Amino acid sequence: MAREWFLIQLLLISSLIGFGQCAKIGICYGRNADDLPTPDKVAQLVQLHSIKYVRIYDSNIDVLKAFANTGVELMIGVPNSDLLPFSQYQSNVDTWLKNSILPYYPATMITYITVGAEVTESPVNVSSLVVPAMVNVHNALKKVGLHKRIKVSSTHSLGILSRSFPPSAGAFNSSYAYFLKPMLEFLVENESPFMVDVYPYYAYRDSRKNVSLDYTLFSSTAPDVIDPNTGLVYTNMFDAQIDSIFYALMALNFKTLKVMVTESGWPNKGAISETAATPDNAQTYNTNLIRHVVNDSGTPAKPGEEIDTYIFSLFNENRKPGIASERNWGLFYPDQTSIYSLDWSGRGNVDISTGANITSSNGTWCVASANATEADLQNALNWACGPGNVDCSAIQPSQPCYQPDTTASHASFAFNSYFQMNGANDVACSFGGAAMKTKKDPSYDTCVYANSSKLSKMNSSTSEVQTGTAGMISRLSIVVLAGLVSLLSFGIVFDII
Repeated sequence: MAREWFLIQLLLISSLIGFGQCAKIGICYGRNADDLPTPDKVAQLVQLHSIKYVRIYDSNIDVLKAFANTGVELMIGVPNSDLLPFSQYQSNVDTWLKNSILPYYPATMITYITVGAEVTESPVNVSSLVVPAMVNVHNALKKVGLHKRIKVSSTHSLGILSRSFPPSAGAFNSSYAYFLKPMLEFLVENESPFMVDVYPYYAYRDSRKNVSLDYTLFSSTAPDVIDPNTGLVYTNMFDAQIDSIFYALMALNFKTLKVMVTESGWPNKGAISETAATPDNAQTYNTNLIRHVVNDSGTPAKPGEEIDTYIFSLFNENRKPGIASERNWGLFYPDQTSIYSLDWSGRGNVDISTGANITSSNGTWCVASANATEADLQNALNWACGPGNVDCSAIQPSQPCYQPDTTASHASFAFNSYFQMNGANDVACSFGGAAMKTKKDPSYDTCVYANSSKLSKMNSSTSEVQTGTAGMISRLSIVVLAGLVSLLSFGIVFDII
């Protein structure tokens, strides 16, 4: 009975802990390419990597169908080319909603509609059309009772500011006031976020003498930048750029408007002059960005602020015009293998010199040796998954560690599993010279490699649970009762309201 009561308390505690929310990390799924996998395969890829939020730039029916019943939340878009008909007649928007959205909702979880994208950067001036189009989209949603569930906004580049440094001097370009002020009023009235695309990469690329690469990559070795007006200390450019938006909004008395980052990322390849556009830098930036966001670090001006962020982008897009980096922001190749590993959990750190994930300072892993032949690796892998009694289910098709589908990757997972199972000693990481030890965590995405440090902690925790005392249960009871009282109080207040 005591054991059952203990488990009930643990379940209650879990539910209480999960009651809060944290900032969301999503991915942008651009499709300006002729070599991409089909939308249904993309939906499977997104689910495989436990990505819960995806932004697309239109309302493509094949994409909407592919994400039906996946649990993935979609942000869809109204392209700039559609702003004219959307702003002119309400009937145009009503028809679009009826034919292109409602047949797939709510099986496809659409949560945001972006009306126009970076209109101030458009070669054709369509800024005056944005707010009327937003109003018509909102009205169409209201007619079918979805205006509370699907939020309407528009995305902007950082170029909407006339000043961004120091952050406290952030100010919107006065030439955009004619459409910006009514837009901000619309966003506040309908509880929608102000959406902005933030790219520290461009600041570094265009001003290397004044901007440190470490500062743009969230490196702990980056020199601090102090805002002379506020005394606030900035350790990375992402925060500085976000705060410049916050201060620009505050200057117009829109102090409570939530800011959402609808694009941010780093190119994995560029022109000869774009020396910072590398897979290592892209991995470092995006991993550190994820960690910064999911930990609700906030910014110096708004510490602890939840800033939902979408990483650009899912794939390289070979049909995009412009300099080489414009076509190389992807996380995955068209064959759906990773260009570089990325820790979506936000729990890992990155060694800026190598780009490798480091999740433990004293962990040791066993992986395939770079000097081993393909045949030696295959033989050792067969032994580990056979006589070695290693559970190799994680490297089977559709499982977390199957991709990349290479002998070296599969062997590394099997070697490490055997190594940890057998006390993490030197003999257990031999495999006839096909394996080697490393201090760098080879885990990636949802594929987690065990290590001796983690196993030790798990064994210690198990021992504590097994030898738990009535005093421990009593402490848990206090926590649960306090949580239940809080929930009951919340319910009473809610009923009164």
